[in-house]
Amino acid sequence: MSNAPAPSSPSAPLKLFNSLTRQLEEFQPVHPGEARVYSCGPTVYNYPHIGNMRAYVFADILGRTLSFKGYKLTHVINITDVGHLTDDADEGEDKMEKMARAEARSIWDIAQHYTQAYWEDIKALNIRQPARWTIATEYVPQMIAFAEKIADKHCYELDSGLYFDVSTVADYGRLARAQTEDGEGRIEAVEGKRNAADFAIWRKTPPGEKRQMEWDSPWGKGAPGWHLECSVMSGEVLGFPFDIHTGGIDHREIHHPNEIAQNQAFCCAGGLDLPANSGARVWMHNNFLVERSGKMSKSSGEFLRLQLLMDKGYHPLAYRMMCLQAHYRSELEFSWEGLGAALTRLKRMYKVVAVQMWKQFEETGQPVDPTNAYLPIPVDKWNAADKTGVLKDFSDALSDDLNTPKCLPLIEEVLGDKMIDNALRWHLLATMDQVLGLDLLRRNRTDLRIRPKSVEITEAEIEATLEARKAARAEKDFARSDTLRDELAAKGVEVMDGDPLGWEWKLA
Repeated sequence: MSNAPAPSSPSAPLKLFNSLTRQLEEFQPVHPGEARVYSCGPTVYNYPHIGNMRAYVFADILGRTLSFKGYKLTHVINITDVGHLTDDADEGEDKMEKMARAEARSIWDIAQHYTQAYWEDIKALNIRQPARWTIATEYVPQMIAFAEKIADKHCYELDSGLYFDVSTVADYGRLARAQTEDGEGRIEAVEGKRNAADFAIWRKTPPGEKRQMEWDSPWGKGAPGWHLECSVMSGEVLGFPFDIHTGGIDHREIHHPNEIAQNQAFCCAGGLDLPANSGARVWMHNNFLVERSGKMSKSSGEFLRLQLLMDKGYHPLAYRMMCLQAHYRSELEFSWEGLGAALTRLKRMYKVVAVQMWKQFEETGQPVDPTNAYLPIPVDKWNAADKTGVLKDFSDALSDDLNTPKCLPLIEEVLGDKMIDNALRWHLLATMDQVLGLDLLRRNRTDLRIRPKSVEITEAEIEATLEARKAARAEKDFARSDTLRDELAAKGVEVMDGDPLGWEWKLA
């Protein structure tokens, strides 16, 4: 997806941390003026938890930053609906087949249901749609063709399938730093495979069994390996080499090294001293979301998904804010207190925006038009904007490996600076919000108000009680007023006396 880019600003060049080289590197696109990005998407066998969704908030910020910097962006995210085993190291059952049996549903129904759930979370977090969603099962013929091209030189066949011989490519495991200084693997070979790290390109259906998802191939009926999928879909849509490949840090250890090996074999490329030989020039990984109770894991039965946050009264954008407050390469510890603080910070921003918008309307009689505000700042306005220095500071923070924790105070600075012309203020906010995606000018504070699932009182009942309380206060019946406030508090409603915007309550 590509939004109209803002004009170039006199800021530092964009530098991103390349996991393959373990250093910051200035972004140099493969195709001038373009940015081609591939993000590892979900395996749709269950609902995504909020740790999974951090990867897509990060990828969204990366894409928005590339658009802001003026590149024509093509972003691809895959949907894995076949081939991913219960252990990322090619062990266990296919996750999709296992869930289909557990829920007594077809694997196709499982894939459709959980893909839709993932897309709903993408929308709730205000993550932009990519240029293309690639669905693994729609690319199986291309996967077979890819495997056929590399099989003679790089693969061997066992009873269970076609395996990739990692010793046939240079620098295997460099991304994960999985080798010792002398280049020898740290792990011993196991029975049936030439090398312990060898992985399946194609998995044969065992004799006497029938999978719900299986295809004919030169190596027998079966299904593609998980690692093959991303190599094929990224290369098919973006071409080798493309610019950036993203994923969670857990992919850095097994999945992405295996992708890289396949890409090297397919492209007849050499070693990884030249990063482009990996299939992508830059490999980027977000760190883990850490939650101490152990409920982040899907195997725990009850895990933290976005819907649970909403059930407890937290708007999804509060979680987006929480992610932005930490650098993507840092661990982010989740707590309900931290989520509440992020929501409070977001509400304060919304409140100031609403107050400033109302003041402008009182002064000019013209409401702020978010549609116009979100258009790129005209070139002749940049000098005025740069008098504050805020756009350069904002762009510099993004150039420093997407340093969003430095970006957020700059939005608050614009909100609090009374010397900025209002028309310019909206353009500044909209320009920064195009990157951070908090929807500051398109929503109001009441949009952030979500009733917890456990709260049974309706909004109509709340408003009626507040009206009764206003009448009691007008009659100076403060005892009655306090009683009504306490009744609301007992039902999870916090009364906010003196709110100048009339947003007089919130659900605790």
